[in-house]
Amino acid sequence: MYYRIIRNDMLKSKVITLATMIFVSAAAMLVSLAAILVVNLSGALDMLMTQAKTPHFMQMHSGEVNTARLTSFAEQNRNVDEFQVVEFLNIDGARIILGDRSLTNSVQDNGFSIQSEKFDYLLDLDGNIIHVSDGELYVPISYMRDHTAKVGDKAFVSGKEFTVAGFLRDSQMNSALASSKRFLLSAHDYTVIKNLGSTEYLIEFRLKDMSALGTFETAYASAGLEANGPTITYPLLKMINALSDGIMIAVILLVSVLIVIIALMCIRFTLLAKIEEDYREIGVMKAIGLRVSDMKHIYLAKYAAIAAVGSVIGYALSLIFKGLLLENIRLYMGDSEHSSLASLFGLIGILLIFLAIMAYVNGVLRRFRTLSAAEAIRGGTSHEASTGTKRLRLSGNRWFNTNVFLGIKDVLSRKKLYATMLVVLVISSFIMIVPQNLYNTISSKSFIQYMGIGTYDMRMDVQQTDHITAKTSEIENRMKNDSAISKYVVLTTKTFKVKTANGSEENIKIELGDHSVFPIYYSKGRAPAAETEIALSALNADELGKKVGEHMTLITEGVEKTLTVSGIYSDITNGGKTAKAMFADHTAVMMWTVICAELSDQSLVDQKASEYKNRFAFAKVSDIDEFVAQTFGSTISSVKKASFTSIIVALVITLLITLLFMKLLIAKDRYSIAVMKALGFTNSDIRAQYISRFVFVLIIGIVLGTLLANTLGELLAGAVISSFGASTFTFAIHPLSAYLLIPIMMIGSVLIATIIGLTGAGQITISENVKG
Repeated sequence: MYYRIIRNDMLKSKVITLATMIFVSAAAMLVSLAAILVVNLSGALDMLMTQAKTPHFMQMHSGEVNTARLTSFAEQNRNVDEFQVVEFLNIDGARIILGDRSLTNSVQDNGFSIQSEKFDYLLDLDGNIIHVSDGELYVPISYMRDHTAKVGDKAFVSGKEFTVAGFLRDSQMNSALASSKRFLLSAHDYTVIKNLGSTEYLIEFRLKDMSALGTFETAYASAGLEANGPTITYPLLKMINALSDGIMIAVILLVSVLIVIIALMCIRFTLLAKIEEDYREIGVMKAIGLRVSDMKHIYLAKYAAIAAVGSVIGYALSLIFKGLLLENIRLYMGDSEHSSLASLFGLIGILLIFLAIMAYVNGVLRRFRTLSAAEAIRGGTSHEASTGTKRLRLSGNRWFNTNVFLGIKDVLSRKKLYATMLVVLVISSFIMIVPQNLYNTISSKSFIQYMGIGTYDMRMDVQQTDHITAKTSEIENRMKNDSAISKYVVLTTKTFKVKTANGSEENIKIELGDHSVFPIYYSKGRAPAAETEIALSALNADELGKKVGEHMTLITEGVEKTLTVSGIYSDITNGGKTAKAMFADHTAVMMWTVICAELSDQSLVDQKASEYKNRFAFAKVSDIDEFVAQTFGSTISSVKKASFTSIIVALVITLLITLLFMKLLIAKDRYSIAVMKALGFTNSDIRAQYISRFVFVLIIGIVLGTLLANTLGELLAGAVISSFGASTFTFAIHPLSAYLLIPIMMIGSVLIATIIGLTGAGQITISENVKG
């Protein structure tokens, strides 16, 4: 019996059944995809770091290395399992040619290494440890991704020829956010080119117990060992590797939750519309003594069938699309060790969607208990009590057209009915505005200020070279006399000892200089303005347990110096552990300098970057726009696609939901429409009233959706951006897009749906719907 009832009902309302199934399928697909991607990302990342035997603690160092002292420290520290020192030969990108492309404009520190002996292995695309032969060169996978090189290409390093034999996975430097990239060659070839660049050392440790990482970091710093460079730990490496795909999964999760809510709203619309159509039949069944549970079973069976078919379709679609979304994970990390579990978790997600739909339908059907059999048989429709509109009388209307006034009054008198539509419109506007605001924010030039980098046009790094002070002065003197440069600043990074709460000493890297020239955003406080102040990166502030206004003790020029924490900021450079101050110190070891410059004419940026690059070959010159493009380009592109896709999806959702809601209203208002026609209202009058209702609800929805997008949306986007290392975040809103174009598109979508939906109202006759 149920099968026959369900089949006949679906055939009678094909469009509504199809629309409901589409929403269920979309929700099921997204939830399943999110589950599959989370499991695969987690498993692939764990497998990559297991196969590569990623270091738990890695200290980059420029300068001389006392290997004997490091070995002694490793042997005496009971937490150390394995230890090694890996050489990383930095060579200027202009001297590296892959195929027909030079790496001149690369913002990465491109370096060459040989295969590690104990751990930190470089892997091929099958996850195997690479054994490279003389004359072969293995290239970082990012240069395959951007089509810079392909297998078989000729590569030239300072004129020496190699053949690109393949591409490598590097568990430390895979990500675009990692500022360095490793090339792999044979030990013999490495010896040949060793004098062509500057050698940096990766001092690496694997521990017996990861829980001892904090203790080990303190021990390393207290021992006064080599530390002229960033310190990187296993958790940070894991986060950087997971970042780009993690953001994609976070967006899918957010959208899937919103689509699930909309799917439930859609089901509510169609279910209430069906109940309105069947109102008289339901009254008859109740009058003859049919139990409420039996009547509910009829409707539950129908929506169980829709939910089941929609869930199966959604799961099938997730299996089809997962390959496309897993492509990046498989390329950079390989296959997941938990891939067999991924499909199971996808099924669990589908089951949860099905159960949520059935529970929701059951909740909506509770209204059967309060349904009046006599009223249903007599009127054929339900009648809601009007509330809160006693003061709204047509006779007192001075502001609106009669039809517009009646439309607005209907919305205010039946708030509960229109509230569901309002929720959907709020969510739709939220889906449209948040990704658009996120794209506008991360593509804006000022976004790098959240990353610990000021807004300027050109950056010059002087590092891994002799006579840093003299070379920096040479650049500074040139900039002083360069009329094209409107302002510049020299920032010098040095290492100091800082006293911790327990009395021990740790190394801290402090960038000295005037930080007011090219300011960054501070999540708390401000930049240091006096020699007694210091600003800390969020990671350093957490590790040192310091807040704005608190004091910390630094050892400078052999004496203790008390500094006040003036601010806390986000940073993605140097492992996220930095500090900024403006005091002078001539005894601490200089690690590197950065010269930042702003040009008076923006069109000269490329020309000036090339000029300084050619004149000062020892410095790494970066156009800041190129830096952002290479570091965040793929993420910006993904968010741009997501923002435009979300606009299309939200418009389709708005169109479909409005159509479904129109069907509900027409079914519910048959009696009212017939009465208005009897009183002389024309079809165009009725159309104007319904358009007024929907435009009124839409305006409220857009206002609430915009407010929600700029508050809750900003918090959600901030949580995603914080994975970059940004502890503070504010949307960069494009007013024309957010406050004009998006509302116009939503209004157009609602008007189209309303006009289409009103065709049923013109067919309602007075004789069939008005009875004594």
